[in-house]
Amino acid sequence: MNKTIHVEYYAILREQRGISSEALSSAAESAGALFDELRAARGFTVTPDMLKVVVNEEFSAWDHPLNDGDTVVFIPPVAGG
Repeated sequence: MNKTIHVEYYAILREQRGISSEALSSAAESAGALFDELRAARGFTVTPDMLKVVVNEEFSAWDHPLNDGDTVVFIPPVAGG
């Protein structure tokens, strides 16, 4: 069953997607499955091992289940100096 997921993009993911956030319909059962779906559809060049995932403002595991209305943020590596 599809659910509405709110996704926020930062750094390289925002650059590659061209927007900072979107609401999308997905049947993904977990944060990892959602990223796999987005990576295939959007052509993201980063891999899950390079990212942290946040679901509803809490750092989560990639197998964290998703529910309708969840907000997901994939945190890419940040260069600093």
